[in-house]
Amino acid sequence: MIAITVRFKVLPEHVDDWLTRVDGFTQSTRAEPGNLWFDWARSVDDPNEFILLEAFRDGDAGLAHVQSDHFKEAIATMPEALAETPRIINFEIPGEDWSRMGEMEV
Repeated sequence: MIAITVRFKVLPEHVDDWLTRVDGFTQSTRAEPGNLWFDWARSVDDPNEFILLEAFRDGDAGLAHVQSDHFKEAIATMPEALAETPRIINFEIPGEDWSRMGEMEV
């Protein structure tokens, strides 16, 4: 799978409506056949930062995502609400789901 983490620094005046602003993009991405997950979180250290955790089945699914109309629209409209260029980690790892943490069993 392709696992991606992106950090978005949002301008203070857009923080409260960020998740609403990206909801269409989120729902459309989650509906893609190759999407495994697409989850937003808010930083506990910086209230203006949102973290996106996303994964796609394989490189073809990732390519379909970046070629989608909703991705192109997001790339065109998100910057107006951002304080800086998002930071990303993108890597390929084996599997198609989260693994259980070996150091802790519940």
